[in-house]
Amino acid sequence: MNLELFSDPNDVSPASYRAALAEWIAQLESTGLLQRESSMQVYGHMWSALTAWAVGNGVKLTSLSTSDLEAFLASRGGADELSSRYAWRLLRLVDRVMSHHAQVHGNVPNRAASELLAARPDIKYANAADADPLPEFLPATEGRRLVAYLSAVRPGRAAAGQGWQEVRNRASVGLMLGAGLTPGEVRALALPDVVTEAGRLKGVPWKLRIAGAAPARETPVASWAGQLLRVWLDVRQEQHIPGVQVFPSTRLTGKPWGKVAQYNATKDVLQTAGLDNVEGGSFRLRHTFALRQLKRGKTPEEVARWLGVVDPGVMARYRRVISAPIDLA
Repeated sequence: MNLELFSDPNDVSPASYRAALAEWIAQLESTGLLQRESSMQVYGHMWSALTAWAVGNGVKLTSLSTSDLEAFLASRGGADELSSRYAWRLLRLVDRVMSHHAQVHGNVPNRAASELLAARPDIKYANAADADPLPEFLPATEGRRLVAYLSAVRPGRAAAGQGWQEVRNRASVGLMLGAGLTPGEVRALALPDVVTEAGRLKGVPWKLRIAGAAPARETPVASWAGQLLRVWLDVRQEQHIPGVQVFPSTRLTGKPWGKVAQYNATKDVLQTAGLDNVEGGSFRLRHTFALRQLKRGKTPEEVARWLGVVDPGVMARYRRVISAPIDLA
């Protein structure tokens, strides 16, 4: 267990601050919205500076106040040496980390950073164009094309000579687009996590249990993705593939699928399906699932639960996309 991911709100030590940032980054990475290593480095430098100042002044993580944050900014050189954009990014970082920390630990959110932003228009409007990246998604034509390509695998056709790896690859991509799983969740998915009982179609998976995530959750599976998964499970059984992984790396050992191998397999599927942009495709699929659910009238709370999202900033980005006219099937 990584103790760095569990912060004590009463602790006035660097560990409590580091844990809060690690929790937030882990969540952001799982949603695919933190795409650049350079962003993590900037966040890390900012948070380290704040941590050193707060610990040196005996300020607990949950006790940060607007006056504390003002004092910290002043210690960094104030308006003479500190750009308003830096201050804006720092306060936005503090607000997002603290909001996530409160949700994870069941505390009242600390709004000191947002309150300071509201009181300081010179900082608030330093970055008038919102720098938060909006999630990328598949436009309607690409979404339909991909579903048609994935669903071309049918019972009998796979058994008639289609390679087991190709069926596995298509089914795994289907769960990212049709159930909102992350690549890591696809690799970790175990046979007992697949629910077929009490579904609309007998024997066809209709929901998945994601037990290794935080928080643990269940997520629905689109009908077409469930039928594709059923085909793969049948092929898996016919091939006598051992182990408990739904998507194993090898046919003979059933050992877990590697990260790089899965990435390359996903990229190959998307390229063969004729998608124009295959870079970062795994998370584009997950984002498309989320946006489709919101467009169909599911509540943000429901979709967040299915995705395992606790950072309110993630759902806010999805709402910004949905609020504009979009080409989404």
